Parts: sequence; structure tokens; C-alpha cells
Amino acid sequence: MRKNSVKNTRINGEVQRVLAETIRGGIKDPRISPLTSVVAVEVAPDLKSCKAWISVLGDEDAKNSTLEGLKSASGFIKRQLARTINLRNTPEITFIMDQSIEYGVTMSHKIDEVIAQDNQNVGAGEMPVPEEEM
Repeated sequence: MRKNSVKNTRINGEVQRVLAETIRGGIKDPRISPLTSVVAVEVAPDLKSCKAWISVLGDEDAKNSTLEGLKSASGFIKRQLARTINLRNTPEITFIMDQSIEYGVTMSHKIDEVIAQDNQNVGAGEMPVPEEEM
């Protein structure tokens, strides 16, 4: 099975769905933040390993404690995955903290600040610089 085959894509989507449901409703560990989402999942073609990128809304302390809680609950999560999805092998899950959502929010705020600053400069009587001169 190739890495980007239709079958592998379906398996990735199904594993992502089950992981999200299990993290949201099945784990009672207080270290895991309720604002945890599974961003992406990549199951190896041999179904032996799985990388799960997660995103946590909160400070650095909440992210670290959520990652520790997920690592300690990996056996339970793997068992739930095996019960829900009928695969030849149940993959070992490696959780990776995903920073892309946080990065996107930060960049959006920076863009908004630059636009607001440009609007203030234009309102103060300064001439905007034409795009050809940039």
C-alpha cells in the first residue's frame, strides 16, 4: 500500500475521527485540556505506527500537561482504536504538538496591526506608497 493511496487516506481519516472522539469523551485525565483537537493523522503504510498532530488552546503549561496526559493514556487510546476500527494491526500512536493554528492566529494579529497602522498613517495625511515602488 502506497503512502498516499486512497486506502491509506481513508484509514488516516478514520483514525483521526476515532482519536478525536476518544480524547474528547473517553479520557478522564485532568491533565488533558478540554480544548484539544486532533489536527492531522498519518498512519504508516504497514499500519505499525501512527503520528497524530494535536493542537491545544492555552498556555505552554496546558500544552505540556496535555501531551504528558496523552502519552500516559496511549494504551487506553490504542485499545479504543482497536475496538472501533478493524485493522490488521493497531498502530502505536506518537503524539506531536502542532503549532500551525497558533502560528496562523499570530500572523493574523500581526497583519491586522499593520493594516491598522497603515490606516492611521493615511488618516494623518501621509500618502500611501504605491505598490510599484515597493
